[in-house]
Amino acid sequence: MSLKLLSFYSKLFPGFLAILLLSSCEKKIGTIKKSDIESMPTQTAKDFETIYSDSGLIQLIMRSPLMERYSDRKSPYSEFVKGIEVLFYDGRDEPLASLKSKYARYTEDKKVWELKDSVRAVNEKKEILETELLYWDQEKELVYTDRFVRITSDEQIVMGTGLEADPRFTRWKIRNVSATIYLKDEE
Repeated sequence: MSLKLLSFYSKLFPGFLAILLLSSCEKKIGTIKKSDIESMPTQTAKDFETIYSDSGLIQLIMRSPLMERYSDRKSPYSEFVKGIEVLFYDGRDEPLASLKSKYARYTEDKKVWELKDSVRAVNEKKEILETELLYWDQEKELVYTDRFVRITSDEQIVMGTGLEADPRFTRWKIRNVSATIYLKDEE
């Protein structure tokens, strides 16, 4: 191959590659559909952590691998699609209670949390609540679900459908108890 021909191909190849790449794009550079923009969050935070305190004392720590906020909606909300963990301190050095789920959504104007998928809450008495769907209405100070729940304590396991509780999960009531298993202490 002659030097002139090689020089010609070396100049032609980058131009051909650029034309090929630009012609394969579906959208023109700089154009985004309005529907794409409207479906995007207004804020995104990765490895999100927030600390709520009162008079310098930690009340709770909230963590999530991903938080997406949609503040431009008719009903603004924040979504935690990769899960959420909340540790309740109430001014103490160690957490008193915790809450964890694989998905959460907070609707700002209604002040309602929706937690889904492997929801697990532990209260001050170390009672463990497990369910697949849980709501927390901050205005009514009510935690509730109409789904299957299991509450495990040192003495018993209570299972049923439907639950109402206070936000601290210190007082709770299962609407339709299906089983109570009493646990023995081995001596």
